Amino acid sequence: MNHFPEAWGRPRDDVYGAYDHSYLQTTGPKAHTSSPAVTGTSVLGVKFNGGVVLATDNLASYGSLARFTDVKRLRVFGSNAIVGFGGDVSDMQYIDRLLESIDIRENYSHHGNMLNAKNLHTYLSKVFYKRRSEFNPLWNHILVAGYDGEGEPFLSSADLLGTTFSAPHLATGFGAHLAVPILRRLFPEEMPLEEVSKEAAIEALKQCLKVLYYRDARSMDKYSIAVITKEGIDIKENEVIEGTELGFC
Repeated sequence: MNHFPEAWGRPRDDVYGAYDHSYLQTTGPKAHTSSPAVTGTSVLGVKFNGGVVLATDNLASYGSLARFTDVKRLRVFGSNAIVGFGGDVSDMQYIDRLLESIDIRENYSHHGNMLNAKNLHTYLSKVFYKRRSEFNPLWNHILVAGYDGEGEPFLSSADLLGTTFSAPHLATGFGAHLAVPILRRLFPEEMPLEEVSKEAAIEALKQCLKVLYYRDARSMDKYSIAVITKEGIDIKENEVIEGTELGFC
């Protein structure tokens, strides 16, 4: 018996002959992910007077199975930007590592990290478009929140095609169908941003999360919520929707 670790799990060459590595060679086409496996659902965002609120639930579903119940889908970048991820969790982790490398490189520069939320959104939209052009898309729909170069609240989305969109309130996934009508009713387009308070924006997102918990089969009652203001980012990652703590729903 061959006791060397590199031979463990292999047939013995002196009994079965040398292993033919040519079977590992392939001339077939290069394969890419054609559909996501483990996914997160909606990301919700609202601008208010002086900042932005983002919220997601903490569920990652394996198909229709509620498999992972503690997946945080809000990622902080720098001191005044945050990214909310919907879609494939493995691609989310890839983008998270990408952003971490950029953050480290920026902080080692002479000027420190100068990237604001608008810069970050532009960069990520280009990454999505490049991957889509290579027929190897990142299966995500993201919201980027924070401040632009002029210090104004910023909220914009980007999807796997590199398509971008900005509005005072945004949502991805089922939230685009269920939460956006609620937000449009609470904050009409003609309402100035100065009239939207932080408390009203937070309460609106909590209301939307409750509706999604009742109506979206890929949602759950535990959620993360982040408030971005000039003072910094206040993020809470283990909140529970009111009324579901005792398992009544």
